[in-house]
Amino acid sequence: MNLPSTLRRALALLALALPLLAPAQEATIRKALTDRIPGLSTIDEISKSPMPGLFEVRIGNDIFYTDPEGNYLIQGALIDTRARKNLTEERIDKLTAINFKDLQLKNAFTVVRGNGKRKVAVFEDPNCPYCKRFEKDLEKIDNVTVHTFLIPILGPDSTEKSKRIWCASDKVKTWDDWMLRNVSPKEAGAKCDTAALDANVAFARKYNITGTPTLVFIDGHRVPGAINTQQIEQLLAR
Repeated sequence: MNLPSTLRRALALLALALPLLAPAQEATIRKALTDRIPGLSTIDEISKSPMPGLFEVRIGNDIFYTDPEGNYLIQGALIDTRARKNLTEERIDKLTAINFKDLQLKNAFTVVRGNGKRKVAVFEDPNCPYCKRFEKDLEKIDNVTVHTFLIPILGPDSTEKSKRIWCASDKVKTWDDWMLRNVSPKEAGAKCDTAALDANVAFARKYNITGTPTLVFIDGHRVPGAINTQQIEQLLAR
């Protein structure tokens, strides 16, 4: 098809202008939100959402939605009614996912139950009451390999207990004795290397693991909080 030269030039100019639309749109939204809501000064990303006319505003792992001018801010779940999917939840899952291969397993102690085919990593503080409740549910799970990463984040006593557990000749038994039977771990030797605990805390900080227990499954899915036996089984079966 032969187009008039003036129309060809107009189309060419439009093609050049289109890529500039997104940055301009982002700048409009960012300015409106940061000017009106000072707490939103640390916006990490603004992008189109699956819903036409709605934009996603990401701050860390928190998701909000807004209109093209940033006049309204929505906090809540975006649901795809046709696919029956929670799009916000899926987005957060992707943002918080941790590649299982990135876990430094040398800094964890491991227990294998049954055939050990299913795998999960758990970040825990020995003084976390929710972790103690979680361990009782986890104990009921069979055919699983559990990698436990100690992250002493609840104070000096957590650090001391973590050192004693990590330095024990049988880490798994010492951990179970404390978490399941309330038997205090024995004092660690002066020569014990606890660099793994520092590495775990650094890893947790890097991936924004701020609460315990936090579970990481083989597909990278992260679950914060003490879930029960049935929920653990469901996630292992994913």
